[in-house]
Amino acid sequence: MFDSLSSKLQNITARMRGKARVTDQDITDMMKEIRMALLEADVNYSVVKAFIASTSEKCKGQDVLISLTPGQQIVKIVHDSLVELLGSTSGKITVSPSGFTVIMLYGLQGSGKTTTAAKLALMLKKGGKKPMVASVDVHRPAAARQLEILAEKISVPSFIMPDEKSAAVIAEKAVARARYMLCDTLIVDTAGRMTVDDELMKELIDIGKIVKPTEKLLVVDAMIGQEAVAIAQAFEAAIGLDGFIMTKLDGDARGGAALSIRQITGKPIKLICVGEKVEDIEEYYPDRMASRILGMGDVLSLIEKAQMSYDETAAKATMNRIMKNTFDLEDMLSQFEQIKKMGSMKDVLGMLPGGLAGKVKDQDIDESIIGTNMAIIRAMTKKERKYPQVLNASRRKRIAAGSGTTVQQVNQLMKQYEQSTQMMKQFANMSKGKGGKGKMRRPF
Repeated sequence: MFDSLSSKLQNITARMRGKARVTDQDITDMMKEIRMALLEADVNYSVVKAFIASTSEKCKGQDVLISLTPGQQIVKIVHDSLVELLGSTSGKITVSPSGFTVIMLYGLQGSGKTTTAAKLALMLKKGGKKPMVASVDVHRPAAARQLEILAEKISVPSFIMPDEKSAAVIAEKAVARARYMLCDTLIVDTAGRMTVDDELMKELIDIGKIVKPTEKLLVVDAMIGQEAVAIAQAFEAAIGLDGFIMTKLDGDARGGAALSIRQITGKPIKLICVGEKVEDIEEYYPDRMASRILGMGDVLSLIEKAQMSYDETAAKATMNRIMKNTFDLEDMLSQFEQIKKMGSMKDVLGMLPGGLAGKVKDQDIDESIIGTNMAIIRAMTKKERKYPQVLNASRRKRIAAGSGTTVQQVNQLMKQYEQSTQMMKQFANMSKGKGGKGKMRRPF
């Protein structure tokens, strides 16, 4: 979502980073460019004005003028100011001291509220909680059914009453059901509207009185721009919010909502959704987001993403096979599956220092190649995966037909496998020392 803004700010700060001497005019020119970049990203004007004034004052301070590396010092100031704009500290989901937490999700239709409820439930489940999801939307029965299907997919209990016309009745029974099933967290998916109206607010207030929410979170579509800020202000005035969940951050919106909403409302962004998959939700860290926008990378998030996708048992088995020089195509398939779980390669590159995501164009990243290679391996027999040397021309032709690929693509995969096995052979021999035991099976 921040691609355009990130590209512009990275170019601006890159020019400043190498300067050994910085003048007031340099700072003034840089601030003009940053102001334009933020306004083009749909950031609220008052927020931009305050940000530029504060950052300019810091950049013209004595510490910068006497610094041995004034350019880098200014980049650091811009980074710190951006962190402050994004929220300074991350907001954690509040847990009730009673042991039973109720999280109410609000939002307009189309904001991704129902999907977010399932994403949040899965995230809490992975964190050791026992959540239940409930729909109190009496206006759109399909929304309740959707939540039920998503909950079943992630093996989380759900509660819906599609034929009940009173949201308050459903809410009361949902709380009772969650307590009966010994769940420690109830996530309530409320009704939405196309616009904010008094009838909607009254219904949400009545539900709140029954379930007594620990957290009141507004699900905000990042792609609607400045309108998101107005919606947030309306919900805050009527209900009182504890924070936000930003959705569709993987889209091509300009990003102004995320950069404005915290400053204008004073409420923290607690979670962000970065894709359509049920796993695509993560905690929001302003410092990491600022680093990614400025091309400084986000290694911590990358490590956490890898850990979530990491199958320790499979990894140990693969390592043992590498050490024994018996790495086969089953192991390669397992590696592809681990990589696939981490998400798009563009997102992964964006977390690496140096702004690689901005340097690599969309057309340079073929996201489909991993899926293609997985399809080729899955079209093989168990014997062929274990003993790739048997793959003659006729077998490769059959595999290509079975996987919907070409013989050339099968050959490319096998060349990649051969190169991998040669590298692993060297690694295994280095680990064992000279004269290490264990013969490598020839791939062909």
